[in-house]
Amino acid sequence: MNTTNIQALQAEIEAFIIIDKVTLEHFRLAYLKREIPALMGEMKNMANEDRKAYGQTVNALKTLAEQKFFDTQESLENATQGDTSHDVDFTLPAIPHALGTIHPITLVRNRIVEIFARLGFALADGPEIESDWHNFTALNFPPDHPAREMQDTFFLEKNPDIALRTHTSSVQVRYMQAHKPPMRVIMPGRVYRNEAISARAHCFFHQVEGMYIDENVSLVDLKQTLYHFAKEMFGAGTTVRFRPSFFPFTEPSAELDISCGMHNPNGCTLCGGSQNICKGSGWVEIGGCGMIDPQVLENCGIDSERYTGFAFGMGIERITMLKYQIKDLRLFSENDVRFLRQFIG
Repeated sequence: MNTTNIQALQAEIEAFIIIDKVTLEHFRLAYLKREIPALMGEMKNMANEDRKAYGQTVNALKTLAEQKFFDTQESLENATQGDTSHDVDFTLPAIPHALGTIHPITLVRNRIVEIFARLGFALADGPEIESDWHNFTALNFPPDHPAREMQDTFFLEKNPDIALRTHTSSVQVRYMQAHKPPMRVIMPGRVYRNEAISARAHCFFHQVEGMYIDENVSLVDLKQTLYHFAKEMFGAGTTVRFRPSFFPFTEPSAELDISCGMHNPNGCTLCGGSQNICKGSGWVEIGGCGMIDPQVLENCGIDSERYTGFAFGMGIERITMLKYQIKDLRLFSENDVRFLRQFIG
């Protein structure tokens, strides 16, 4: 008795995939109505001593096919009865989807980019993981500068030093290396410093760096650019002051302050009277600026005898706190939707 055909047919039955009533009917016609009856029909041509064993084998195959058929049929019927999709009331109103809002940092960043774009400033970006040369050395930071210490900077590797950038000034270096003057560009981005988190400071925040390099660029160009920015961002009545300061990569250098009491000389109306923001002084520092040190230009392959330039860097969080009277910088990174829903672009 040759059982090869029976074994092959059993393997087909077991492997046959039934996904709906159509494939179920194909299964019934193929095996219960055609293949298995054909095997049974071969019994009349067999010797008497082989018929009993052959018949038992074919009957076992038939039982297997019938069991699969009836089990699958019952499963499909139960699935159909449990399907209530046809009971949906299509006249009901749709589930409302609330529109999201833009993060205030993004709103202010976009506004800053828009203001400087009107002055002809291009937009550039750079990596947040930087080499020591781009982040410190090319910008005239001396080897013993505090910013190079672990308590001020997040270092990822040593010898050579690789760190999370502490300012977007590193993008200035990359841009100066890749382009030739004249150049007028701003570089917004996230920066990292190893600072204690408070209402006024965080271990990560956002800056926008800008620079203008050409022949005969002067300090007057810098001051007028930042005056224009302040009036566009905060209004025509904005009061700005420049305080002498020091930065390794600019000379002379200054810090830029915005008056948070510009609408009311007797009170801090812009910052909501928050001691956390202006400390009662009526002024908030939003960034530093100055004329680019000639050595920085030379470090980046620019002729300092022919070209001069200015640079500035501002904290986007500080500007946002002033613009929207936000008293605590930590709110920007807490992802509280009650806070974020207040801002509409």
